[in-house]
Amino acid sequence: MKAKKILIVDYDQKSLDSLAGLFSPYDLEIIRAADGKSAYELYRSEDPDLILMEAMLPKLHGFDLAKKIYEETKGTVPIIVVTGLYKGTKYKNEALRTFGVAEYFEKPYDGEKLVGAVMNLLHEEIDLERDLPSVEKVVALLSEMMDESQAGEGKKQS
Repeated sequence: MKAKKILIVDYDQKSLDSLAGLFSPYDLEIIRAADGKSAYELYRSEDPDLILMEAMLPKLHGFDLAKKIYEETKGTVPIIVVTGLYKGTKYKNEALRTFGVAEYFEKPYDGEKLVGAVMNLLHEEIDLERDLPSVEKVVALLSEMMDESQAGEGKKQS
């Protein structure tokens, strides 16, 4: 299985490096962008599995970028906002409800919680596939149930 790909977007190089550094211990491909316009272009060309972004971005605002990607992907690419400017429940609720953001963190953020949120969103589809039984197993179980049901019917008739 190929490594999951994360697009990290922040206008501040130090923040960009810090966010990318959180994920260096994991088998993830990290792509970086410093503004909303180049982030959108990278999203289109690189097809990331998750986007982690600052809300305040030059060239294309983070909330506008989030909404655009959310609408295009119908929510299949999770977006996490990590912001130092838009603080408070008003902004968080608006981002979650209006712009399709999956998670919202304020700077300074708890690195462990942020990594946990990213990993949860990335592994959601893997867990679902792992938890579902194979088609063969479902067919075998249904056959077994039908055989038991028919055997029970036979006993009642005798």
